Amino acid sequence: MFNAQAAQIFRSCTGALSSRTIARSSATAVSRRAALGARSRYYSDDKSQSADQSKKTETENSEAEANEKDEVEVSPETSLLHKLKAEESKVADCMSRLRYLQADYLNLQRNAAREKEQARDFAISKFAKDLLETVDVLSMALKSVPKEVVAPPAESSSDASSSSSSSNPPAEKSADAYLRELYEGVESTQRLLLHTLFKHHVKPYDPVGEKFDPNLHEALYQVPIPGKEPGTVFDCQKTGYMIKDRVLRAAQVGVVQDTQS
Repeated sequence: MFNAQAAQIFRSCTGALSSRTIARSSATAVSRRAALGARSRYYSDDKSQSADQSKKTETENSEAEANEKDEVEVSPETSLLHKLKAEESKVADCMSRLRYLQADYLNLQRNAAREKEQARDFAISKFAKDLLETVDVLSMALKSVPKEVVAPPAESSSDASSSSSSSNPPAEKSADAYLRELYEGVESTQRLLLHTLFKHHVKPYDPVGEKFDPNLHEALYQVPIPGKEPGTVFDCQKTGYMIKDRVLRAAQVGVVQDTQS
């Protein structure tokens, strides 16, 4: 009886073990099938994506080829129009450059003519400035002689009767007469020299009574003078000269000083 029970227990255990192994084998088989199915799905998705990309590239290539064909297949009229537009732009560029060159040439001509005129007008500036010293010396010589000495004397009746008689010899000249003649000669020389300078547009100017201008005047000294406006020229030591509109020599002057400052 004991042997029969043991055999029955052994059979039940072997049956349980066999059922467990069968269940395990079936589960592993199912999991393998699922994994294979997922892999096959992944492979199919990758293939579909690559196919879509290839289709897109093919369509893009076909469009580019079509555009190239359109560009290549241009009618001769359109090509001539393009060439004509390009030539017109070149002509416009050349015309603008020609206008600029013409304007530059005209400006160069004007500048050359102005410089030539200035060179002609101011060519004697240095020579005229040197002559001004001679004019100053002659002016100082004339100012040094009093006016009453060089004034012509009044002829008396005795002088008139003696001059009318031809028997008497002519009287000798006095020192005042010689001085008077010398004065007249110096005055004539100064007048002729100034007239020559006037021909070359060299003119004097006396700024007494005018407002002091540093461009035209050279201040030698300042003196406060009541009743006169400060900054006014009241004395001229040397006369100023201009050649046309340019200062040849500034006038050397004395200026009224401002006592309030």
